[in-house]
Amino acid sequence: MNRPTLLALAALSLGHASAHAQTQAQPAGFDCLIEPSQVVEIRSAVEGLIQRVHVQRGDDVKAGQVVVELDASLERSAAAVARYRAQAEGRIQASRNRADYAQRKVKRADDLASNSFISAQAREETDTERRLAEAELKEAQENQELARLEHQRALDQLAQKTLRSPFNGVVVDRMLNPGDLAEAGNGRKPILKLAKMDPLRVEVVLPLATFGHIKSGTKARVRTEHGQDLDARVQVVDRVFDAASGTYGVRLDLPNPQGNIPAGLRCRVEFPGLAKLADARAAGR
Repeated sequence: MNRPTLLALAALSLGHASAHAQTQAQPAGFDCLIEPSQVVEIRSAVEGLIQRVHVQRGDDVKAGQVVVELDASLERSAAAVARYRAQAEGRIQASRNRADYAQRKVKRADDLASNSFISAQAREETDTERRLAEAELKEAQENQELARLEHQRALDQLAQKTLRSPFNGVVVDRMLNPGDLAEAGNGRKPILKLAKMDPLRVEVVLPLATFGHIKSGTKARVRTEHGQDLDARVQVVDRVFDAASGTYGVRLDLPNPQGNIPAGLRCRVEFPGLAKLADARAAGR
């Protein structure tokens, strides 16, 4: 949780805590904010001219969906050349034929040498020719494997010119258009901003007196500013406190499979466990 959000929520929560102290008949509730569970800015890993942007602001996107294409004519040409080299068999076939011929020549030389028709030197020369032919074949096979790796690298470079959505979500904003230059690096202007809407994230700050009573997995009731009641579950409980406000942060997951709950809403969260604790303390008094 960023510090401005933390301070804002802390101020609201402390104000409502004071009101709750005066009106104990109401269940314990705290102000919260509903946010996307993830927001990313889509940038290119390489510099290139934007050719197509397939989505507009407000569009739904799926994980893996192509959202932006950069001009990739050079990369396609390089990939085609690399593919041709990787599939070329002429050098290997010629080397294999030469190795087969050298092997047959060695066999004939062995037969002749066994009957003393050729000298030992001639026999060694044929064996040397065989080893050289086999080494040439191995070199041709290694070159083809290297060509396959170069083809894969060319495909990887080509893939960098196609940008895909990392998750199911919605397009928050579109900053660049076809014809604009996409520049690589975090400091550069993004092309798109995407938000993950399922699950949503509910951020709330609680006073230190409640620490230990809220744990990961705790169920809670969230009421939006429009009066919609929703079920959420605690995902994160901060273990580093804010000394200035005497509070700590809690994050809840709010399922949103249909995507009908918008993000950016103010809300009010109630923890049944805290309400029972407050009732027990009131009864003890």
